[in-house]
Amino acid sequence: MGKSVARAASGRDRLRLGPARRYAVSMAETIFTKIIAGEIPCHKIYEDDQVLAFLDIGPVSAGHMLVIPKEPAVTLDALSDEASAAIGRVLPRLCRALKMVTGSGAMNVLQNNEALAHQVVEHVHFHIIPKPDGEQGLGVGWPAGELDQEQGTALAQRLRDALTG
Repeated sequence: MGKSVARAASGRDRLRLGPARRYAVSMAETIFTKIIAGEIPCHKIYEDDQVLAFLDIGPVSAGHMLVIPKEPAVTLDALSDEASAAIGRVLPRLCRALKMVTGSGAMNVLQNNEALAHQVVEHVHFHIIPKPDGEQGLGVGWPAGELDQEQGTALAQRLRDALTG
């Protein structure tokens, strides 16, 4: 299945795709695939057979790292459950190490999907960004709204249906 076909599929259609078709989205070579292949050096922090973590070359604060799956996927919803679980297992350990080394307990763990949500590299990746003080680290504006209870009930039901449908 081509990348354009996968992007065009609705959320429900993507959930219904079989594993082989859902994860067979063709992906252009990125800086991350080159780092995984050893073609571009990095300041490696952690590596196993499914995950690689390394320092960001444009850090927002000291210790800013990237955590990537070795499985090629552009967005988190296209990543296999196995690769997602592997990242989930290592994120807490990386956060503990970062806290120990930088002394900063405050940090942001961030993952962006698609350009509109500020994804720059088309390969799933998580940022772990220490927030040592009010000036360093990630600054986030949060334009919070208010959840209408009826709309919330209907939306939650549609999401549950998408997961089971």
